[in-house]
Amino acid sequence: MKLLIAPDSFKESMTAADAAAAIARGIERLGVDVEIDLCPVADGGEGTVEAMVEATGGELKREVVIGPLGEPVEAAWGLLGDKTTAVIEMAAAAGLALVPRKRRDPARTTTFGVGQLIEAALDAEVARIIVGIGGSATTDGGAGMAQALGVTFTGVEPPMTGGQLADVGAVLLLSRDARLRNVAIVVACDVTNPLCGPNGAAAVYGPQKGATPAQVAQLDAGLAHLASLLPDVDADAPGMGAAGGLGFGLVAFCGARLERGIDLVLDAVRFDERVRGADLVITGEGRLDGQSVQGKTCLGVATAAAKHGVPTIALVGCTGDDVERTLDHGLRAYHAVTGPDLNVPADDAMRRGPKHLARLAERVLPLYLDK
Repeated sequence: MKLLIAPDSFKESMTAADAAAAIARGIERLGVDVEIDLCPVADGGEGTVEAMVEATGGELKREVVIGPLGEPVEAAWGLLGDKTTAVIEMAAAAGLALVPRKRRDPARTTTFGVGQLIEAALDAEVARIIVGIGGSATTDGGAGMAQALGVTFTGVEPPMTGGQLADVGAVLLLSRDARLRNVAIVVACDVTNPLCGPNGAAAVYGPQKGATPAQVAQLDAGLAHLASLLPDVDADAPGMGAAGGLGFGLVAFCGARLERGIDLVLDAVRFDERVRGADLVITGEGRLDGQSVQGKTCLGVATAAAKHGVPTIALVGCTGDDVERTLDHGLRAYHAVTGPDLNVPADDAMRRGPKHLARLAERVLPLYLDK
C-alpha cells in the first residue's frame, strides 16, 4: 500500500515538513507494510519556501535584505530541485511578523527587500521564480520592490513606503533589470481584491496592518495615483490588491502572472506524478472549517488527488464552523488533534504539535489502511 503524505504547516506549531514527518512516525509505529512518500505542501503563504524545497530536494538560501521598516533582516528563499526554479515568500522580507505590534503602520513599510530577493534569484540564473505573497506588512503597491529592481520613481528616494506613493511624479522603467525579460514570474495568490476602492488593498487589509481610517484613505489614494501612472495595467483585475498591492506591482513591473496558490505549489512538487499509484493521500493543516473550501491546502490536495481516483483524509489541529462542508468538496474524512480521537486541549496541541499529530496518525490510520 502506498501513502502520499502532503500536509501544509500548522501555524505557530510546526512546519509542513515537520507535520509530514510526524504523520509518518505515527504510521510507522503501527508496524504495517506501507510505502510512504513525504510531500509537504503549502498554499503560497507561510511555509511555502520550506515546503517546496523539502518536497523537491532543493536548497535553502539566505540573503540580508532591507526589511519592511527599512532595517536589515535575514530572509530565506529557495532553489528547487530542478535548479531552474526559485521560490520566494514576500513575508520573509516584508511580512507583518517582522514588525513589532507597536510599530505597525503600512504608510511606513516597504517591499524593497522583496525586490532584493528577486534580484538574488536572478543572480542564480533561474528560468522561473515563484512568489508567495501572503502575510504582508505593506501597502506600497510593490513600488519598493520595483525600486530594488532598478525602476525609478521621480520625487521619491528608495526605499519607497506606502505613504510616499502620492509623491511620485513619474515611473521610469528604462533602468529596470533587463534580466526580468528572460524569466517567468508566477505569483501564488488566492486573494481576488482589486488594487483600489472599498474592496481594495488599503480598505480591506490596511486596518489589519495598523492603518487608521485616515491612513486607509491616504493609502488608497496613493495606490490609485500609482495605477494612474501605469495605465496599461488593469488595477481592477482580481488579485491586484493582494499583499498591499504587491500583486499589481509584480504584474506591472515584472510581467508576472497570478495563479491559485495551492495549484502552483502542487505543480512545482510534481503532485500529479507522485499521487499516481497511491492508495491514500493524507493531508493536514492547523485548522479546517467551512472556509477551507475556498482554496485552502487540504481541499486543494483532495481535489488534485480525486482526479486520479485517490481518496484523501485530513489530520488537522482543530476544526471550526461548517467543517462538514469539506466532505462535499473532496475530503473523505477529517480528524483533529483537539477532537474526540485524542481530545487534546488547544494550548497543548499547539505546544506539542508534532507529538500529538503522530499520535493522531497512529490512532486513526488503522481505519483506512485495509480499505
